[in-house]
Parts: sequence; C-alpha cells; structure tokens
Amino acid sequence: MSRPEDILPPDLFYNDTESRKYTTSSRIQTIQSSMTHRALSLLSLTSPSLILDIGCGSGLSGEILSASASEGTPGGPHVWIGFDISSSMLGIALEKEVEGDLFLADAGQGVPFRAGTFDAAISISAIQWLCNAETSEESPAGRLSRFFNGLYASLRRGGRAVCQFYPKNDVQKKMISAAAIKAGFGAGLLEDDEGTKNAKTYLVLTVGGGDVRGDITSVVAGMEGVDVEDHRRGVPRKRGEERKGGKQWIMRKKEQMERKGKVVKTNSKYTGRKRRIAF
Repeated sequence: MSRPEDILPPDLFYNDTESRKYTTSSRIQTIQSSMTHRALSLLSLTSPSLILDIGCGSGLSGEILSASASEGTPGGPHVWIGFDISSSMLGIALEKEVEGDLFLADAGQGVPFRAGTFDAAISISAIQWLCNAETSEESPAGRLSRFFNGLYASLRRGGRAVCQFYPKNDVQKKMISAAAIKAGFGAGLLEDDEGTKNAKTYLVLTVGGGDVRGDITSVVAGMEGVDVEDHRRGVPRKRGEERKGGKQWIMRKKEQMERKGKVVKTNSKYTGRKRRIAF
C-alpha cells in the first residue's frame, strides 16, 4: 500500500474530498486524539502556554489544545497558532470555528514567526512529508534544515517541541533526527508499540536554557526504547577531547595510515596548527 507522501505533494493530496474524509473519520479522530494527548504529556506543560501546531490540518489537535485541564489537557486551556500547506484542510478548520489562529504556509520553507514566540510546539503526522522534494531546486535535507532552524528560533529558551511522525525507514528516521540536532536541539526519539503496525514515533526536542538544561533526559527518563542525544550548538568540548582537524585527530589519522603501509609526513611542532593567511 502506497504512502500518501509518495502519491502527491501534501497541498494536492489533501484536496477538498480527502480533507473532509480525513476530518470526519472516527478512526482518524481517535488516533489523532491519542497522539495529541501523548505529545502533550511529553511536553510536560504545567500552565496555559502559547503553542505552535505544525501541520495543524483541520484543527483536530487544536481542539484538544483549547480544552481545559478538566477535559484531560495538561496545563490547559492553551492558546495556539497553527499552520498547514493544505488550503482545503484549513478551510474545514475555519468552518469548525476552531479557537486557534491559522496560517497557510509550507513548513519546508521555514517557520514564519518571530524568534522566541512560542512556549512549545507540536506536530502530528506531518514532518515525514518534508523528506520529499517536489522540484529539482529543492532537497529533503534543505527542507528539513529550513524547518528545524526556523522552529528552533521560534521557541523560547527552555521551550520544547514534540513531533509525531511516520518514518518510512531507519534512514529517514536518522535524517530527520540529524537535522533537528544540527539545528541546535537536544533531541530524543521515543517509539510507542515498537515493532508493530501501530508503531508511532515521537521526536522530543528541547531548546537549551531554563530548567531543562538543553537536553530531554528529564522528559524521557525511565521510558523504554528511548534514544537520547544532545548535540547542541555551542556545547563546549571536554578538556583533552579530540577535535576534528586538530593535532590529536591528525596524529591518529597518520598512525592509521602508517599501519596500512602508506607514507605520511613526519610530525613536527607545526602539526595541526592553522596557517596564517598570506596576502
């Protein structure tokens, strides 16, 4: 069975007919509700917050964000802003008169909001679409880079984001995670029902600062199947830690080449030093 993202771009796939079918399906509503509540639990919000809903569609997740804590929404009711690439999906959200503000935008072109705007962000079943490029001028890597860099900037220091997505394979899963880490996030992957056809993958992201200290260890501590990474921008190396291109790195590479029988230059006090620019 073909995946939707392999058939058409999202703005074409989710036309009026498909959007209404998606929104009115009781099965999809149940799954969407479950995944949204799961994402909210991973955000660990304790008070009403301003949340960005990426790929908000017809507002199924937004309706949960707007609900009060008494209706099972942690820290709610939340104020939310959503954007989606499908005008048909957004049209249904307007018909339903959802409480969030809505924008028509392509996540692969970035996140069009002022730096530090949001306390948190969620995305349900959307970011796998960024792994497809529809023109020769674009690439999945470029779309993911623009999205995660924009998302990182739009979140306040100490903010969190949870993106549920359906990776096609491990390569795609690693590509998405690597793009988030390169943008500066502390990142962790959590899989519910791993190994089954109902498996759901959550990418949990944090922005350094505040009480989370730039990683998500406290968020996912004790959860099975969690892969936690913390490769933030500007994280200082430990004393004596090898730096690519540095003296220790060069000397180790030379030793490897010598063991293979190759001829290498003799080490000197200038090994690993940067040359001054000559004019």
